[in-house]
Order: sequence, then C-alpha cells, then structure tokens
Amino acid sequence: MTGRIERLKKEYQVSVRWRAFPLHPDTPEDGLRLEQLFAGLPVDVDQMRRHLKQKADELGLPFGDREKTYNSRLAQELGLWAESQNKGDAFHMAAFRSYFSDGKNIAKIPVLMDIAAAAGLSRDEAATVLSGRTFKAAVDADWSLSRERGITSVPTLMFGDERLVGAQPYQAIEKMIIASGD
Repeated sequence: MTGRIERLKKEYQVSVRWRAFPLHPDTPEDGLRLEQLFAGLPVDVDQMRRHLKQKADELGLPFGDREKTYNSRLAQELGLWAESQNKGDAFHMAAFRSYFSDGKNIAKIPVLMDIAAAAGLSRDEAATVLSGRTFKAAVDADWSLSRERGITSVPTLMFGDERLVGAQPYQAIEKMIIASGD
C-alpha cells in the first residue's frame, strides 16, 4: 500500500491475501464518535489519534483527524469482490484513504461506490454486489477464521506460523518472512 507490501511481493515472491476482520461490528451505520466508542475504557482519544498519526506518517500512510468510526462490514464485502476482480490492492488503498484520511462513512453505499470507482471498478457492478450481499458468506467465513486464529486487532500480518500485529515497517515484515523459513 505504501510500497512495503509491493516490495516484499517482488523480492520474496509472496502473495498477499486480505481477510475481513470484525472490527467493532456493532457500530451503527451512521457511526460513532471515537469518544463514544471508547467510553468507559482507559483510552485517551486525543493521545491515541496523535500516536496513530505519528505511526502513519512514519510509514507513509494517509491519516487525517477523523472524529468517528464507521461500520466496515459492507466495505469488507466489497473488498472481497474487488479482489475477485484483481483490484483488491487498489480497492483497499482507496478505502483506507477514504476512511482514515478523508473521514468518509464507509458504511454508506454511495461512498463505497465512489471507492470502487476510484479503484477502477464499475459503480453499477459494485451496487449489485452490495444489494445482493454477494460476499456476505465469505466475510462471515473470514470473521470465523479470525476468531479461530486468535486475531484480535488489525492489521495482523501472518506468514507461516509467524505473525505481526499493527502497522509495521518493511524490515519487521521482511524479518517475519525470513524467520518463517518458507
């Protein structure tokens, strides 16, 4: 997404498979303010934002001052469709930018259609996939797999028996690949 994964693909001939993860699946369609999401928890939202912004800057990732979190379920379904159209990486980058940088509500179908179009996909086909919930079962399966594997946060990168949690620099991901021995 910022060249790290593309570089690893080239240097180590690895393939990347995106998996859907149930990140705050009970979030309503109109979203929640971050203060609401973390209410009652020992989380300083402003400090968390600063930390995430710093990490994103270090990794060259777009990151804005978003105030809300949104339900990503439909975005995950559309992301799996995008992968089936060989546009997964482009879709995920467009979705990441829309959500984390631009603060868009990725639970809304018009926003998702814009993301699909930005990734070079047909808006009409995206609308059909969303209205038919074509990839609902596939997302359900990914969510079950994440529970089975004990994945509790995103991103989680897995290679063989090795795993890294959180946005990581190239060197950390490379070390994981080498350590896996594959």
